[in-house]
Amino acid sequence: MSDTTTIRPSAPWHLWAVGVVAVLWNAFGCYDYVTTRLGGADYLRGFFSEPQVEYYMNMPLWADIVWPIGVWGGLIGAVLLLARSKWALHAFIASLVAFVLSLVHMYVLSNGGELFGTAQYPIQATILALCLVFAWYAWAMSKRGLLR
Repeated sequence: MSDTTTIRPSAPWHLWAVGVVAVLWNAFGCYDYVTTRLGGADYLRGFFSEPQVEYYMNMPLWADIVWPIGVWGGLIGAVLLLARSKWALHAFIASLVAFVLSLVHMYVLSNGGELFGTAQYPIQATILALCLVFAWYAWAMSKRGLLR
């Protein structure tokens, strides 16, 4: 009789570290999304000028749809990474694509870049960098056979 059970390598410490950071980072994005939807303009006025608040409150439907895909996709990807699921990569890619689409809306298809100025650049660059890192990390762990 042969044993067909495959032994999966144990998860390295960095998988847990990256997974926890990803959960915390993306949970904040989800919190911001939910608070914006529930608090609306009043919540946004705590951070932005009136024209900036109007920008967020009057986004086209497609742009309003990609935001939750981005934040919830990232959180789902983080949880799936901790669960060592290969689907983490797909969720992180969906999150990355949604974020890139939101950048296209802000800087190409609307006056968002003009309204928010250069103050948004470090924030947007950080979000983009982390989206790329999380997707790359899930891909690398998948290639190593650590995600199933």
